[in-house]
Amino acid sequence: MAVGVAAIIAVSAISSGGHFLVFNELKTFGLESLWVFRQKNDKDPNKALRKGSGIDETDYQLIRQGCCDKLKNITPLVYSQGRRIVVRRGDRYSNAEIRGVGVDYFQINNDQLVDGRYFTLSDEQRNRGVAIIGPIARNDLFPPYATVVGEHIRIQGKKVMVIGVLREKSRDFLASIGSTGGRDVNNRILVPYTYLQMLKGKDHANAIDGLQGEAVSLEAAEEAAEQVESLLQRNHSGRFNYRHETMAQYIETANRILNGVSIIGLVAAFVSLLVGGMGVMNIMSTSVLERTREIGLRRSIGARKSDILSQFLVEAMMIGLIGGGIGLVVGIGASFILSWLSDFPLQPTWLMVTVALCVSISVGLLSGLAPAIRAANLRPVVALRYE
Repeated sequence: MAVGVAAIIAVSAISSGGHFLVFNELKTFGLESLWVFRQKNDKDPNKALRKGSGIDETDYQLIRQGCCDKLKNITPLVYSQGRRIVVRRGDRYSNAEIRGVGVDYFQINNDQLVDGRYFTLSDEQRNRGVAIIGPIARNDLFPPYATVVGEHIRIQGKKVMVIGVLREKSRDFLASIGSTGGRDVNNRILVPYTYLQMLKGKDHANAIDGLQGEAVSLEAAEEAAEQVESLLQRNHSGRFNYRHETMAQYIETANRILNGVSIIGLVAAFVSLLVGGMGVMNIMSTSVLERTREIGLRRSIGARKSDILSQFLVEAMMIGLIGGGIGLVVGIGASFILSWLSDFPLQPTWLMVTVALCVSISVGLLSGLAPAIRAANLRPVVALRYE
């Protein structure tokens, strides 16, 4: 019984801790975030072979003017994909991903700085060679205690001033479900999207690889993404198809994974409780057998069947309560010790503690029911003769 209750508490702690950890990680990327891209692997060969990103400056400016009522903010995304862009400072190099973004990117993506400033509209409009670098890129390009802001790095041979350093982000869950595409979000170098367009050459002067937006709420993210897709379809006369992703999809994936793990763990815990219940039944059956003369004596001096029944049921419930109490202490104690040792937030919920205790008492009650009924139905004469 104690093992089953301890298992329920442990599963509850892991599940709630996992939800807390994943939710906090996703929150650092903006819970209302959404992404829209051209569908490159289109089933329609005519659309798949058409050149272009399917998104341009006109689209971005039109969306930014507020044509999508479910969208709060929008930023263009320009990637260096398909080109090897060398980043160096002196004899130090970085393989960081170069990403061109707009001024609203940091609010949408919930990025924070440990030093420096964000991009301004002036940086964007004047194609300024300024960069905000991630913590891995910072360590690759600069000594540990060096001043970074105001220093220059070279991107594709062009001198670029570092104006900020990003705070490190946890990415364990997103990386595990493949949402980062194998990229490390802490190994980024962000530049104004207009500057990266210029670096990529005339053929990419107006091209935007994708759009990242912030919906008015988590629930509205899907509708906001569909609004953006519809606008792009109209602007480009249906020449391209588009796909979108939302943070809500990752939250749903996380819940599905964690709920699956919880169900498996709870099934195992209830099997342990079933085994514990069989143990209670054996104990109570043995108790009835050993106290047969006592039952006969009590019945002969006026005890009713209900008195005998309630006596044994209370005893069975007490066994369940004691076993459950031991299981609670073991489960909660183990959760706190493992949380302290591993830095994983194992958090048993009061609801599951209450449920586990109630289940333990109920299992004890049900397991003791058959022996209690058998005890209550013993005939006094037969019971008194029992040796």
